[in-house]
Amino acid sequence: MLDNFYSKFSHDIGIDLGTANTLVYVKGKGIVINEPSVVAVNQRTKQILAIGLEAQRMVGRTPPHIVATRPLVDGVISDFEITEAMLRYFIDKVHGGGFVLLRRPRVVIGIPSGVTEVEKRAVVDAAINAGARKAFLIEEPMAAAIGSRLNVQDPQGNMIVDIGGGTTEIAVISLGGIVISKSLRIAGDEMNENIMQYARENFNLLLGERTAEDVKIKVGSAYRLDKQLTAQMRGRDLVTGLPKEVTITDEQARQALMPSLRIIVNSIKDVIEEIPPELISDILDKGIVLAGGGSLLRGLDKLVGEVTAMPIHVSEDPLTCVVRGAGVVVEDLEILKDVLVSTEFEPAPK
Repeated sequence: MLDNFYSKFSHDIGIDLGTANTLVYVKGKGIVINEPSVVAVNQRTKQILAIGLEAQRMVGRTPPHIVATRPLVDGVISDFEITEAMLRYFIDKVHGGGFVLLRRPRVVIGIPSGVTEVEKRAVVDAAINAGARKAFLIEEPMAAAIGSRLNVQDPQGNMIVDIGGGTTEIAVISLGGIVISKSLRIAGDEMNENIMQYARENFNLLLGERTAEDVKIKVGSAYRLDKQLTAQMRGRDLVTGLPKEVTITDEQARQALMPSLRIIVNSIKDVIEEIPPELISDILDKGIVLAGGGSLLRGLDKLVGEVTAMPIHVSEDPLTCVVRGAGVVVEDLEILKDVLVSTEFEPAPK
């Protein structure tokens, strides 16, 4: 009864609560929000000054008492109160004002496959406190597979590798469930760190995180390119302390990224070795699907294909496939409820 009442005033939503970006899908409308998962906080007053795009512009440019922070680290909540405030901001933005008590949407949220019960409970509690009347969880590889238009409910094997900002999710899916999965805390953010470390060790150059990400986007690759690419890196010279600019090539960037890429590729191989024989034949036919922002790295499909000897496909619009998958579930919660993660937690210890 209450469900029907609230549904007249609120829109059910799907959320990809990512380490780097938060995307929101609204039932019947599609993706309406795509903003950085960044919150700017005044440390003196504990007041939240900005969320999303506005907070992102403050990163590295604030006075000491204002901190632009990410409330999620490696795909899980590191600051509960700030995550709750961020979720409330996005839920309110979807509903565009109106009477607060009537904005009680049902929410489907993507989470990494390797999270603990405590981490799952934190996501559900944050969503409920932010204004959701019900919070459902879906594992990110499952959402990415649905968003990539894989038939996850068929009795056939599908393999997906979702490389996000904080985590890489590798999963084999069949009959609406995850058969085998592996969650790595190595993804886009770690690749940025690789570039920052390479700049320190080879150029005595201190880079900011945003600069490192720009370099990754401009010249980053996982496989040898036909045409050389170059980019300018600007930072502080660690010897003189003065501003410095150097040129980096795609080959140097590839060398910098290789530690993370090697771990990801070896983990994909490890998962393949565990796949049951009946499912491996399906995956040999269909291939492996790459999703998430990391799959846009030049030549990654070639590298994975060379190592695994399997066909590799990059998902259409890989940056949004998790939220699109959550959106498909939001559109038909009753039919697709079996793909959701159980949120019936054990009572918290007293």
